[in-house]
Amino acid sequence: MAESPLAGRHALITGGGTGIGAAAAERLSAAGAKLSLLGRRMEPLQAVAQSHGGIAVGCDVTDADQIAKAFDEARTLNGPIDLLVVNAGIAESAPFHKMTRDGWDRIIATNLTAAFACSQAAIGDLLKSDNGRLVYVASVASLRGVPYASHYAASKHGLLGLMRSLAAEYAKTNLTVNAVCPGYVDTPMTDQSIARVSDLTGRSEQDSRSIITNMNASGRLVDPEGIATMILTLCLPQSRDINGAAVTIDGGTSA
Repeated sequence: MAESPLAGRHALITGGGTGIGAAAAERLSAAGAKLSLLGRRMEPLQAVAQSHGGIAVGCDVTDADQIAKAFDEARTLNGPIDLLVVNAGIAESAPFHKMTRDGWDRIIATNLTAAFACSQAAIGDLLKSDNGRLVYVASVASLRGVPYASHYAASKHGLLGLMRSLAAEYAKTNLTVNAVCPGYVDTPMTDQSIARVSDLTGRSEQDSRSIITNMNASGRLVDPEGIATMILTLCLPQSRDINGAAVTIDGGTSA
């Protein structure tokens, strides 16, 4: 394999300032890609971009106008988009009977509708690319029910449906569409989930962390670097025959 298999290719990552997005930025940059990182919080976004020679573009992915402007800015600075990693997402917890419509709408808007909008914003470039790649960061919640997070599970099931539909629709083109489905990952989002479990149950943060960690069969949180490595693999030119895949990365929980 070439030392820089993605040399000259433009990779746009949403939610690129922390966690999986930041790890993916490091991997894709090391493989030679030009980076455009989108997100709402500029400080971590700029730090990752500066570390890897990329650009940081402020964008709330629930706002269609901001998406259009951000993608245009990324194209102006880095050229047409070859690789799109849709990573931005949020999680919340609530018993279904206490779930609010605002909470439902917020989760669907960020995790699903924004994925649709970002994909549409890039699809013209991706289809013109010699090796267009679209990778969604989904979840094991795409594959099974999740108590106290029905809105989150619904959004991630929808994301997987979107991925599979686009993979089928564009199967005869140079674009592949895939998803990674992590279990609980060692990221700030999981830290927030641990805090919510502690609030809901009255358990200590340490006990709550143990509960979350043991939801992975391995008894440990998934390393973002491993997920980033899989994202890189899916983006390689050699991966042109991987299409419509939902790659589970959860330490064996789904085995």
